[in-house]
Amino acid sequence: MPRTTITIADKIEALSIVDAKGVVDKQLEPSMPDDLLLDLYRAMVLGRRFDERLLALQRQGRIGTFPPTSGQEAAHLGAVAAIKEDDWMVPAFRETAAEIWRGRSLESVIIGLNGYNEAATVDPPGTTLPVSVPVGSQMLHAVGIGWAARYCKEDKVVLTFFGDGATSEGDFHEAMNFAAVFQAPVIFLCQNNQWAISIPRSKQTRSQTIAQKAVAYGMPGIQVDGNDVLAVYSATAEAVERARAGQGPTLVECVTYRLMMHTTADDPRRYRSDEELETWKAKDPIPRFEAYLQAKKLLTKKKIAAIGEAVQAQIQAAVDNAEAQMKTMGDPLDMFAHAYAETPPHLAAQKEELAAELAAGGKEGADG
Repeated sequence: MPRTTITIADKIEALSIVDAKGVVDKQLEPSMPDDLLLDLYRAMVLGRRFDERLLALQRQGRIGTFPPTSGQEAAHLGAVAAIKEDDWMVPAFRETAAEIWRGRSLESVIIGLNGYNEAATVDPPGTTLPVSVPVGSQMLHAVGIGWAARYCKEDKVVLTFFGDGATSEGDFHEAMNFAAVFQAPVIFLCQNNQWAISIPRSKQTRSQTIAQKAVAYGMPGIQVDGNDVLAVYSATAEAVERARAGQGPTLVECVTYRLMMHTTADDPRRYRSDEELETWKAKDPIPRFEAYLQAKKLLTKKKIAAIGEAVQAQIQAAVDNAEAQMKTMGDPLDMFAHAYAETPPHLAAQKEELAAELAAGGKEGADG
């Protein structure tokens, strides 16, 4: 048998709409309501300022370790703005601003970072899952939700986030393959921030892009300037439209950068250069979006200052409220409340035993 050639798609688009100086490509500029643009700007500023406050709280010992999101606001906010409230969002752990966009309170974030399980509750409509720390595991959950939505003929899509490091996990490949085979309405959004903790992207894959991995699974893929909120919104909106039309999943690679550490237990100065950091600071998503909105006459210096002040006041109120709430939290008996719809006899007995021990200990402490 002679050798034959199998022709496959081998081109991946790269999308950028607003450059680092805020200049827009009018031909690619999406039609977005002014209110949405301003809401996105405020959400980006809130995400950045909250990140900075969380870092201060962590250094003061008032919260535990957390993963900063500074520099990546456009990558997750531009995406989440393109889905509906009753669509699903399945986050990893570096999408705090997107969680807040979806209705999570700042207080909940602070309480969660202090280790209280009360922060893991899912508020109505219940279509935003809690964060997932095990790298890549949430993508499988997203595909299951997407397949269920398609099976039940629900008009819903699923947006799931992950980092470039997660594409080295088996879960990524299993999720991509299943979603493509069963045409699940899932948007795979990779926040490629160049580093999997201290491992650079160049040591994770030989692929020129992460987006091209979509080709192997038979789904569309696109690489996007992840610091351009309009480009992220446009690419995600196109993927959402395909998913709703029954055309299956899409892989969106957002090329971005984390300006801070992987987590507050990490020191990025040990593995990346100051020159690299400064290069990416020049591509910061917030100043470029700000310049774009100023050119559109939607923002003025006065309005920028007012938004900044309002955001700082919102953050301070949230810190005060969270710290007040945590004074009444931490009842050990709560651990029995959320595992089963109906508590089985052996857990009921354990709960009763623990309650008795706590009561006895409290009495002894009071008597002593």
